[in-house]
Amino acid sequence: MSGVGLQDELDARGYAVLPALVRADDCAALRARFDDDAAFRSTVVMERHGYGRGVYRYFAAPVPPLVAALRARLYAELAPVANAWAEALREDVRYPATLDGFLERCREAGQTRPTPLLLRYRAGDHNALHRDLYGDVAFPLQATVLLDEPGRDFEGGEFVLVEQRPRKQSLAHVVPLRRGDAVVFPNAVRPARGARGFFRTAFRHGVSEVRRGERLALGLIFHDAR
Repeated sequence: MSGVGLQDELDARGYAVLPALVRADDCAALRARFDDDAAFRSTVVMERHGYGRGVYRYFAAPVPPLVAALRARLYAELAPVANAWAEALREDVRYPATLDGFLERCREAGQTRPTPLLLRYRAGDHNALHRDLYGDVAFPLQATVLLDEPGRDFEGGEFVLVEQRPRKQSLAHVVPLRRGDAVVFPNAVRPARGARGFFRTAFRHGVSEVRRGERLALGLIFHDAR
């Protein structure tokens, strides 16, 4: 999807799917990293915190080269969208053209811990609706890459977005993904066009219950954490 096409899709629906962003062999390599304790700075068992059921692990610095390259590439494609959204919402913030520039802003705010992560769900697991905010500095978009093949490796486990709209009922988006596909979506809010100009809608995201098998995903959050 071209940069223009990506922005059009995000503006129209609030999210966009990037088909086959990651090759099958790279999906397998990332999957295999999950049990490498040395690769991660933190492990979260979701059930202990009321987040759902399943396990996710934040990569330690430096993150693997494939993850770093994906994060930098996607950030560069999304920075113009983020700036257009900030302008539409009449926000003063503007985002640098490169991930390095943005991460410098995170460091100045005391946010230095990397946030790319791997998430693993097995039968009965799910992720409750949430947002990924880790400090005062946040990028308005993020991405998730599915590392397993639906129907073959697992059943259920759909990626879900819920959009809260002013004076309307919430809208659920169930996003179909195949192995290697990425979904790009709002970290918290997005501008939507109405009869009187732009207004903001609020997003949360999660994963429905996995009914069979095992589902792993790569999360790409562009701001770092405190």
